[in-house]
Amino acid sequence: MSPQKFIYLYARHRDDEDLCRLEMRSFFGFDSLTNVLFSSLQVEPSRSPFMKERLDVLFKAESWDKLIQQAASLEMGEETFKVVSLNTRPLNSTPKMELVDRRKLEREIGLQMNGEPDLNHPEDVFGFAVIDGHWYFGKYVESESVWRHHQNKPHSYSTALSTRLARTVANIAAPNPEGVKVIDPCCGIGNVLVEALSMGFDIVGSDINPLVTSHTSENIAYFGYACEVKPRPIADITKTYDVAIIDMPYNIFSKASPGDQQDILVQARRIAKKVVVVTIDTIDDMIEKAGFTIVDRCEAKKSVFVRQVLVCE
Repeated sequence: MSPQKFIYLYARHRDDEDLCRLEMRSFFGFDSLTNVLFSSLQVEPSRSPFMKERLDVLFKAESWDKLIQQAASLEMGEETFKVVSLNTRPLNSTPKMELVDRRKLEREIGLQMNGEPDLNHPEDVFGFAVIDGHWYFGKYVESESVWRHHQNKPHSYSTALSTRLARTVANIAAPNPEGVKVIDPCCGIGNVLVEALSMGFDIVGSDINPLVTSHTSENIAYFGYACEVKPRPIADITKTYDVAIIDMPYNIFSKASPGDQQDILVQARRIAKKVVVVTIDTIDDMIEKAGFTIVDRCEAKKSVFVRQVLVCE
């Protein structure tokens, strides 16, 4: 079997294309121009707002009959199961499979498998897909849109990052968060903190506005999470971190002047090895002046409003 044993299926709006591909590169080291990505790396689909399904490939065949034969050899013991088709939309060059055809193939392969089928509450869910003339079968993992649950919170600001963008930025900053210490030193009401905490990040936050940080703590507690949140300017941070996430202040209440932005970046260079900056301004020269190199970037669009996401080391 190919070492690419995981198949990830994506769904994204055209405005999110650039952002989604940067998240792909952060997770896998490369991106895909289509809604299909093959990789040997295992990523939990619910981490990404764009990743909808993962197939943990057990068998690959060049025909449907050969795939059925391989699936029939799978030893499942007494566990119940069901089988689903992933061809619910076009996958690379393979067109969408109509519902009646998907159901027919699901029944056909399910009847050949050793085990007790249960369509309502199965202990195991398997999936199959035909992509570019190749058939794949394996364990099926569906994404849960965790970020959607975080949209309703006690405190919201119109200028804050959306929960979807906040989650993506957190993934870009720490695609493998185990053992990584993260800080959001301009955390605002905490959308990045909530998303990061929901994915098990070791993260702390701070903000120069004490009125904001009280709301931040309430938002975090509302979802059952906890982390350190301090009212302080970035210049007062004494500890160092593996990565910092900075959403540059830009609204009328916390507008940062070019001098303020430069100071934030200089302080970020002092406290973190890597920084992911979200900005509405082009600040490449400031990034370089602070001692960083931009190693990757994208645009995050929302209608006519555009943010830049810069990965700096």
